[in-house]
Amino acid sequence: MKRALYLSASVLSLVCCNAAYAQTASSGGVETVVVTAERRSENLMKTPISADVISGNELQAKGVVSVDQLQFIAPSVTVDNFGQGIDFNIRGIGKGEHNSQTATGVITYRDGVATFPGYIAEEPYYDVADIQILRGPQGTFVGQNATGGAVFVDSANPEIGGSYTGYAMTSFGNYDAGMVQGGVNIPVSDTFALRVAGFGAGRGSFYSIADTDPADNCPHQKYADCKPGYNPGDERWAAGRVSALWKPTEALSVLLKVDGDYLDNGAYPADPFEDGFKTYQGTNTPNPHYTDLFHITANAPQGGLDRFTRASLKVDYVLPNGITFRSISGYQTASTDYAADLDGTSFADPHAIYPTSPLLPVLVYNSKVDTFFDKVGETIFSQEFNIISPDTGRLTWVVGAYTQANTYDFEKPYQFLIHTPAPTGPGDYSLQGNNPNQAWAAFGQVGYNVTDGLQVQLGGRWSDSRSKNDAQIDQYGLLLNDVQKTESSSFDYKGSINWTINDDQFVYAFIATGYKPGGLNVPVGLGTPAAFGPERVTEYETGWKATWLDGHLRTQIDGYYNQYKNFQVSIGYPAVPVFPFEVNDPNTTKIYGLEAETQASFGALSFTGGVGLMHSALGQFFATDPRIPVVLPCDPKSGPLNIFGTCVDLKNHQQTYAPNFTFNLSAQYVFDLGAGDKLTPRVNYAHESQQWATLFEEPALGDRLGSRDILGAQLDWTHGTYDITLYGTNLTDLHYVAALNSNLRFAGAPRQYGISLTKAF
Repeated sequence: MKRALYLSASVLSLVCCNAAYAQTASSGGVETVVVTAERRSENLMKTPISADVISGNELQAKGVVSVDQLQFIAPSVTVDNFGQGIDFNIRGIGKGEHNSQTATGVITYRDGVATFPGYIAEEPYYDVADIQILRGPQGTFVGQNATGGAVFVDSANPEIGGSYTGYAMTSFGNYDAGMVQGGVNIPVSDTFALRVAGFGAGRGSFYSIADTDPADNCPHQKYADCKPGYNPGDERWAAGRVSALWKPTEALSVLLKVDGDYLDNGAYPADPFEDGFKTYQGTNTPNPHYTDLFHITANAPQGGLDRFTRASLKVDYVLPNGITFRSISGYQTASTDYAADLDGTSFADPHAIYPTSPLLPVLVYNSKVDTFFDKVGETIFSQEFNIISPDTGRLTWVVGAYTQANTYDFEKPYQFLIHTPAPTGPGDYSLQGNNPNQAWAAFGQVGYNVTDGLQVQLGGRWSDSRSKNDAQIDQYGLLLNDVQKTESSSFDYKGSINWTINDDQFVYAFIATGYKPGGLNVPVGLGTPAAFGPERVTEYETGWKATWLDGHLRTQIDGYYNQYKNFQVSIGYPAVPVFPFEVNDPNTTKIYGLEAETQASFGALSFTGGVGLMHSALGQFFATDPRIPVVLPCDPKSGPLNIFGTCVDLKNHQQTYAPNFTFNLSAQYVFDLGAGDKLTPRVNYAHESQQWATLFEEPALGDRLGSRDILGAQLDWTHGTYDITLYGTNLTDLHYVAALNSNLRFAGAPRQYGISLTKAF
C-alpha cells in the first residue's frame, strides 16, 4: 500500500454516507450493529466474533479518512506505512516483511471482493456505508490471507423506489489541501437504480526537502526547485464509482459496481534512521545530520503513482423456502509505479558507527546515488459461490466455494531496479518477469440451537494455494533465471459454543485456525533457493457481550491465546548470511491478550472507547540480522552463537508491530440550538505503546518505533441540510516514525486542520 492520504480536507468524506445495513437506531440508546462477514446479517452483540463495525457517520466523527487511521479507532490494530506498502497487523499477526512474496495476513475486501494483497490499498474512503474490522484468524469464511483478521469495506448501494438523494462536499485545509466529492442515487425505475459517486483531492507536501550536495549546484534549496521532476510529496487523487442495482422480482437482485482510481501520491520521502539520533551511537559526538522527520535531504527521482480498475458483480436469488444462492465475481487490474532515494540523503558520508555487538560495529555509509524504481502490474480474477440457509429454525448453515487467480507482472525491460554503484555499492540489481498465484477453496459452517439460548457452531475450509516465479534477474552483472513453483494446502476450522443468557447478555468460547501460504525466495547465485513454508495460527478465545441501562450502554470483553507457527521472516541467508533470505520461525510464537470496548449514548452525550493488552514471545530461533554483512553460518534451529554476536537467539523477543498496549476514546455532545440547528463538539484520542520494526529489537538500527498519542477534534454545525465542520487531526503535531524499511524511517502525518461544507439533498 502507499502512504495513505491524510488530507485534512477528507475528514468529512463520510459525512453523508448512509449506514446501510450496518446499523439501525434503537430508541435513543446505542445503535444495533449488524455484521455480515459470515455471509448472513447477524447482530454483532450475539455473534461469536471480536469485531468493530463502524458506520460512515462514525468514521467521519472519528476523523478516519484512510486505512492508516483504522489503528486509532480499534484496539490491537496496527497499520505501519512504509511507502509502497504497509504492515497491517491485528493482535500482532498479519504482515511483517516488506516484500510482495510475503502474503498479507490481514486481507481487505471492497464490496465483497478481496482486494490487492501486495500493493495498492490507499484507496480513499468516500461514499462508504460501513467498515467491519474482524480480529483473529478468519480461516473459515475469508481463507488463506486472514491469519490476523480481515477488513470489509462496503460502499453505499443504490436504492430502488427512492428519490434523487445524495450529497456534495468541498473542503480546504493547511498544506494547500482541497477536496471535492459527492454521490447521488438515481431511481431509474421501480426495478432499477443507479448510484454515482466521485472523489477528487490534492495536497501539498509535508516535507521540506533540500539538496545539500554542492555538486548538485543548488545547496539548501527546496528540492522541488532544485531539479525538475523530483516530486517532494505533492498528492493528486481522483476516483469514481458507478453502482447499478437491478431487482426484477423479490427473489432476484443483481448489484454491479465499477471503480476507477488515479492516485498520484507524489513521493514517499524518507531519511536514514540514524538521522534521528542526536549523537553517533555509543559516542558523545554530535551527529551533524540529526534532523526532524519532515526536514530531510534527497537527490534522486521520487514518485508514487497507482492506477486501478475494479468491477464486482453480486447476484442473489432467494428460493421460496428461504435458501439463498449467491455469486460474487471480481475483476481487478492495477499498475503501481514507485521511485525512491534509496539512501535517503543527498550526500555520501560514512557518518555513523553502530556497535551492534562488542566486536562487530556496523558502519553506515550513505551514497548520494542510491536509487530504487519499480513498475509492477497486478491482475486478479475471483469467484465465490454461496448457498445460505434461512436465518430461522434450530439448524442454520452456509456452504461455499472460492477461486482466485492473481498475477504480479514485473514489467520489461527490467522495470525493477536497485541502483547502488561502486564505490559505495556492488552495482545494479534488476529483474523482470511475472509471479502468478492461484487459490481454490471450499468451506462451510453449521449452527445448531441446542436450546433457545445455547448454540453450537462448527465450520471448516479447505484451501489450496500455488505460486510460480518466471523471472530473469541481473544481479550485479550475473544473469540468473528464476523458474520455481510451490504449493501448499490447509484445512482450517472453527468450533464455538454460544450462550445467550438473555436479551442483554451473551457469552461465547471458540477455537479457530488460520493459514497463510508460503512463497519463493529469489535466487542469489547459490543454486535454487528453498521456498519458505506457510504460517498457521490456532486461536482460543472467550468473550462476554452485554447491554446495560435500558440499551444506553454496551460492553464487549474478550480474552485470546494464539499459537503462531512458522512466522515468515527475512534473515541473513543461513549458510552464507551476506544475502537476505526468507525462512520460517521453527518454533511457536505465543501471543495472548485482553480487549475491552464500550459504546454509550445518553441523550446528547455519546462516547466509544477501547483498550487492548497484548503479550508476545517468540520461540527459540537463531538468525543473522540481514542488515549486518557477515559470512559465518547461522542455522535457524541450532545456531550456534558465535563470538561476534551475529548469530542471535531470538527466543522471547516480541512479535513485530505488536504494541503491548493500545487505547482509544471518542466523545461528542450535541447542543440543540433550536430551529433545526445543532452544534456538536467532538474529541478523539488514541494511544499506541512502542513497538518493534524487526525481530532483532536493535534500537541502534532504528528498530524501536516510539509510542503514539494522537489527538483530534471537530466542531460541527448542522443547519437543515447543510453541515459546516472545523476539524483538526494530530493536534499536538506529534512527529513519529510510522515504519522502518531499507534503513529508512517513514513519518506519520503531522498536524492538519481545515473547514468543510456539505450539502445533503
